[in-house]
Amino acid sequence: MTNQFHRTLNRMAFFTALLIAGLFLFYEPFLRVASANVILNGIIIGTIIFGVSLCFFEMFKLLPEYKWARAYFQGQKNAPLPPRLLRPIALLLRTRPTRITVSSLQGMLDMILLRFEDSRESVRYITNTLIFLGLLGTFWGLIITVGGFSELIGNLNFEDEGVLIAMQQNLSKPLSGMATAFTSSLMGLAGSLITGFLGLQVQLAQNAIFRELEDYLSAHTSPVSIDAVISDTLPEIKSVVQSLNKNVQQLQNTVSEII
Repeated sequence: MTNQFHRTLNRMAFFTALLIAGLFLFYEPFLRVASANVILNGIIIGTIIFGVSLCFFEMFKLLPEYKWARAYFQGQKNAPLPPRLLRPIALLLRTRPTRITVSSLQGMLDMILLRFEDSRESVRYITNTLIFLGLLGTFWGLIITVGGFSELIGNLNFEDEGVLIAMQQNLSKPLSGMATAFTSSLMGLAGSLITGFLGLQVQLAQNAIFRELEDYLSAHTSPVSIDAVISDTLPEIKSVVQSLNKNVQQLQNTVSEII
């Protein structure tokens, strides 16, 4: 199981290393793209860095869970309890029952899935935030572009012979708006893809833990049906009812003799 963790972590590290190498190789084009709107693109870059760091943080928090699961499967009763995700399950299984019921198995698996889903919400929120920032930059750039063209056309004097020169000199503002729209959209979508891929690796690592626990707990589950329970307990119930009727009859006879 630990090998699965290391393979997933190596994929994340290799992917991040490729991104860093690409930034070094295409440093000047990236700098031109980022400088189109320093404020908005700076926020997007900061969000990307935070999302990547969060994915690695979530990944490293899974390592104690992996270690506990491996120790439990190997029969180590005194293994340290996992810190967060699997702690309730570890407390339930601390006595190491020989067999568990189907309802208990389903409850444990549902608890694990719920905790895994909660831990992935932060990464999903960062991915959606990057998409939102890209769209925000798109509309922001379009507003600047439309406003710039409107101001440009409104200030032009078409009777002047130098109208083309004035138009050429005043095109910088509309073009800067288009640059803001395209660059922010590009960086927002690229950031969402980066954090989405890393978040997928975290989900794959969590799914590996879940599958191992599901297989192990299923192998130690007793498939007891309701009909079997009723058939086993019905003779005991009949015996208790007969004994109760006998005691009631004796009590009635005693009361009648006294009267």
